Amino acid sequence: MKRISALLDPYRGLPKEIYVIFVSKIINAMGCFVMPLLTLILTEKIGLSKEISGIYISVSGLLFMPAAIIGGKLTDIIGRKKVIIIFDFLSAMLYIVCGFMDPSIKMIYVLMIASMSMAIAGPAHDALIADLTTPKNRDGAYALSYMGWNIGFAIGPIIGGLLYENYLPLIFIGDAVTALISLSLILIFIKETIHLTKQEVTGEGRYLETREEGTILSVLLKRPILIYFAICTLGYNFVYSQWSFMMPIHSKLNFLSLGAKYYGLMAGFNGLIVMLFTPLITKMSENAKHIRKMIYGGLLYAFGFGMLGVLNTLPFFFVSVFIFTLGEIILSISIAPFIANHTPMSHRGRMNAVLPIIFGMGYTLGPITMGKALGYISIESAWLILGMVAFISSIFMWMLEKYDERQKKNKRDIFTTVG
Repeated sequence: MKRISALLDPYRGLPKEIYVIFVSKIINAMGCFVMPLLTLILTEKIGLSKEISGIYISVSGLLFMPAAIIGGKLTDIIGRKKVIIIFDFLSAMLYIVCGFMDPSIKMIYVLMIASMSMAIAGPAHDALIADLTTPKNRDGAYALSYMGWNIGFAIGPIIGGLLYENYLPLIFIGDAVTALISLSLILIFIKETIHLTKQEVTGEGRYLETREEGTILSVLLKRPILIYFAICTLGYNFVYSQWSFMMPIHSKLNFLSLGAKYYGLMAGFNGLIVMLFTPLITKMSENAKHIRKMIYGGLLYAFGFGMLGVLNTLPFFFVSVFIFTLGEIILSISIAPFIANHTPMSHRGRMNAVLPIIFGMGYTLGPITMGKALGYISIESAWLILGMVAFISSIFMWMLEKYDERQKKNKRDIFTTVG
């Protein structure tokens, strides 16, 4: 019992707002019906080819860039809570509109605007958690938020998969309703935090969080490790984007009419693994450096996704999901704290916009590149290529770890010489 209780240590003593965010994430994810099924909606309900579907998904990803930049700037100017309430509310309203539309190209455009609205709110969510935490409890806070989303996600896609064939409008309306309930918790129980960024940073090792003047570019040039980190993470995201693009396509190819149902079960299994293993992995890795953890996460991606090029019967689909989900957990509990610990509090919104634009290009390039590739190679060959991409990205992350160690050693030597 003591060992089980110890798994909860990273989540104890957090600010009460973090627990509100946790519950909010669960509710929102329980209604996450649309995004996991987006590829099937585009190809089956609207009737687009796999290649054209990949283009639309990638264009939507490209629109994320200006939307995130706007959101990051607004987050640092008008506040985190205001941005979340305004733009997540708009996104929910647009989903309701889709619920009353027939599947068509017009529906795609409404979904793209909704996606842009969510992208504007994205930097505010990460900045909010960073404001409320310190490096000592930040890993636990981000891990709890991530786990909350996946507790709900263990249920949402299963319901979405069951509704998909005959009740498509309910997918959009149900997604919107749960988003609005989630949003109401933030509106009622969480106060604006932007004023916290005007206070002095206290605590050992937090000098990188000190307020700075200047543009986000000037801040990044002083912290090149963040740029290198984002490029490495781009490769991981390129591979992971196939979880929502190639995986449902492969499921449909292998299992025909049961493809959507099985993919929904796989998505639910993904959420269940996150719920069960996030506390264990968070506890086991609490003393490991973020970069080292991200190397391990990439290697799990390489094996989990790459194996589908050889082993792709139904049981092995679930084995694949289990393996890459462990990698997903490791990366998800490491990336956001790493960024927060290296970002001035005055630029949290903008940093949580610019870096995801860089590594988010993986999500953008993934569907369009592999959609094109599937016109020339088998889906099995595509999975093997993706496994290699993840492995190479892990090597680059290992090189970044060595670079970081050299930088820190140089700073210690300079400090010793001056002393």
